[in-house]
Amino acid sequence: PVTLMFCDVRGFTTISERLNAEQLTQFLNRLLTPLTNAILNNRGTVDKYMGDAIMAFWNAPLDDREHERNAARAALDMLGELAVLNEQWAAEAASRGEKHVPVRLGIGLNTAECCVGNLGSDLRFDYSVIGDGVNVASRLEGQSKHYGLQVMIGESTAAKAPDLALLEIDLLAVVGRKEPTRVYTVLGNAGVKASPGFTGLAAAHDAMLVAYRARHFDEAETLLVRAAALPAAAPLEGVHRIYAERIAAYRQAPPPDDWNGVAVAEQK
Repeated sequence: PVTLMFCDVRGFTTISERLNAEQLTQFLNRLLTPLTNAILNNRGTVDKYMGDAIMAFWNAPLDDREHERNAARAALDMLGELAVLNEQWAAEAASRGEKHVPVRLGIGLNTAECCVGNLGSDLRFDYSVIGDGVNVASRLEGQSKHYGLQVMIGESTAAKAPDLALLEIDLLAVVGRKEPTRVYTVLGNAGVKASPGFTGLAAAHDAMLVAYRARHFDEAETLLVRAAALPAAAPLEGVHRIYAERIAAYRQAPPPDDWNGVAVAEQK
């Protein structure tokens, strides 16, 4: 069992278009160094860099009894490091009379049994991981853009990090898999989870999901409006917009009798 992470820079093509090769190298080094440190400091193993993307995993080569929680904490630390970098980049851009466009990340986490070891050919191999769970982690990272989230977490990972500020987002069938999985996001550490702002948001958001899956769309809409109006709901703006569109669509054309609330991802 391993917990897998895929991390990708949002809008990297746009960023790379305005930088020459040397500037792009400096940008990536400056970004990837603190992100990598956040992974390593939380007992993660960096598998590989793929341009602006990072693949990492936990619980190999050394055992880690809290690999799910450590991976989620690493994701939070990575977002914290990115916030510091964005402040620095904004100050540097202002000194040049330029406007800084904040850099954003998409992170996917998933826990599953996989094959870990030296993989490749007789001539070259890497210490890496393969398995269906790897694909799911990659799909969750891709779906984070659709939901407007920075982190999306699979059910098995979320179940082992109950002390963090987790919210269920959807029951989702990702591309390439028939079986749906409950997906979550993490908004902060234990302190955030205990805060009145988060507890109020979690209660309203969870109640909305229950009403939505029970086909009580009028009630779901009322709860959705209530949840979206809370100050702590800002990170869920994209999620709440998606549910508002779904509710409106199901009012016009109710779902079939065998509908179970599962959303089917159309893109990776």
